[in-house]
Amino acid sequence: MTRTVKAIGAAAAMTLVAAGPAMAEGTLNIFNWGNYTNPDLIEKFEQAFDVEVTITDYDSNTTALTKIKAGGHGFDIVVPSASYIPIYVRDGLLMETRPDQMENFKHVDPRWIDVDWDPGRHYTVPWQWGTTGVAVNSAVYSGDPNTADIFLDPPEELVGKVNVVPEMSDVMSIAIMAEGGEACTTDKEILKRVRDKLVAAKPKWISMDYGATEKLAIGDWAASVNWNGSTFRARLENPDVVYGYPKTGYPVWMDSVAVLSDAQNPEMAKAFQNFVMDPENAALISSFARYANGIMGSEQYMPADMKDAPEIKVPEEFASVGVFVPECPPEAQKLRTAIWTELQK
Repeated sequence: MTRTVKAIGAAAAMTLVAAGPAMAEGTLNIFNWGNYTNPDLIEKFEQAFDVEVTITDYDSNTTALTKIKAGGHGFDIVVPSASYIPIYVRDGLLMETRPDQMENFKHVDPRWIDVDWDPGRHYTVPWQWGTTGVAVNSAVYSGDPNTADIFLDPPEELVGKVNVVPEMSDVMSIAIMAEGGEACTTDKEILKRVRDKLVAAKPKWISMDYGATEKLAIGDWAASVNWNGSTFRARLENPDVVYGYPKTGYPVWMDSVAVLSDAQNPEMAKAFQNFVMDPENAALISSFARYANGIMGSEQYMPADMKDAPEIKVPEEFASVGVFVPECPPEAQKLRTAIWTELQK
């Protein structure tokens, strides 16, 4: 799905001067997760920089990486998850834009600066971060939502009503941790159990789809492996939706804004990186998609209901089992991919 928005602002010329080097005008093409970008943020950027922004959506890191590797895509910006950024860098797919030298880098929370996937932030800037757990409609199922069995061994009330998002890293990590392994394990006994459990569970699912927010909200699905912000948005529409943290372990992640090495408008793409590190602009991102963002000072501009939302504020009893999943070593990735490929047949 693509979406194009355009607006011209009277203050554009002054903004360009204030930003430093002259920016290339024209179009900025952003490749981002679906239903993840605030239209108000894009309109504000367009008005400030006299540019037309086109957004093209994807539904998984694998989809995005495959498209970028194929070339000829025409995108300037992509927003990968942390475990994928080293792949982009290693394959020469990202431009070293040096966000650490940009004006608004001073607003980045120190926690998100010297990160394993981009030490010192030479390529990327924070977009949003969160967790992957399970969403459950409590009007359909009143049991414990804090278990991976919601999708690995669905209770009778949920059979045929469970969705699984098509993001391999998240789903495989939850399933492996549920079997007692580390996310990037190469233990073939554990992985065989994971494979058998997923294959046995799949006939009890309704779909493997990305669009969980709306379908959970309207009751088309009664449960889903899902991200916390998407579940938060569904709950705002349907108070029966609850977010569960699998007690055996769940992924913590961050998505970051990167400029592609073959970007057609690299100067404007760099301007966008700097733009989203401004606290007010970062707050626009979070206010729409309902995830935390990693930019200090943004909280004061966000909706009050985000402060103590159960999807944002992890309950103390589950905080210790959240795991930031790294890029898995080649052997582990090969084994995970084999299971995932079989699951999608």
